[in-house]
Amino acid sequence: MSSIYRYIFFDLDGTLTDSAVGITKSVRYALEKYGIKTDPDELKSFIGPPLQLSFQQVYGFSEDEAQEAVEYYRDYYREKGIFENRLYPGIKEMLASLSENGSRLFVATSKPSVFARKILNNYKVESYFDLIIGSNLDGSRIEKAEVIQSLFDEAKKIDRNLTVMVGDRKHDIIGARAHNLDSIAVSYGYGSLEELKASNPLVIVHSVSALSAVLLRQLPGR
Repeated sequence: MSSIYRYIFFDLDGTLTDSAVGITKSVRYALEKYGIKTDPDELKSFIGPPLQLSFQQVYGFSEDEAQEAVEYYRDYYREKGIFENRLYPGIKEMLASLSENGSRLFVATSKPSVFARKILNNYKVESYFDLIIGSNLDGSRIEKAEVIQSLFDEAKKIDRNLTVMVGDRKHDIIGARAHNLDSIAVSYGYGSLEELKASNPLVIVHSVSALSAVLLRQLPGR
């Protein structure tokens, strides 16, 4: 059966790629510039939300300090952290199946667009996506709702009734809701099950194979 979703927006970190090592190492590198020592396992909350906000909310940085910390983060990330990353098993096969099924695929991420494209190109899956939209390097367009709006603006003629957002954090679900889109949460990423349930997506799936099954068949109850 054909998918009910013609247009599928994917988050990147924690949804398509397991990027924990590169991101947490980059955050740790930035924090060390301020004399803050921490364990990478304690920094997984930074995966998904906009970095500027995480530095402010988790460590109490001012807006200027947070922006400076992001620049330190990028010093490590652009050279090393970006490659300390991997596609989740089964992602490439799922993207191929969805494309063959006639779905149009997009990436909506809070990661800067330039980094997102480089990662997807590195794993040879960039060609599956019509558009890859993320934040800007100047710190603008970091909220997921803004990223989604940019996708609509650039792609044109997308039927919102046939569109779904897939992500692993509450920010993805909240961003989808801001545009009256269906959303699917994946629990294999970096958001806790409690966080995902509280954000109230249409459905929560626990593996890439389950996600693929949902996207490639009629959802029950619709």
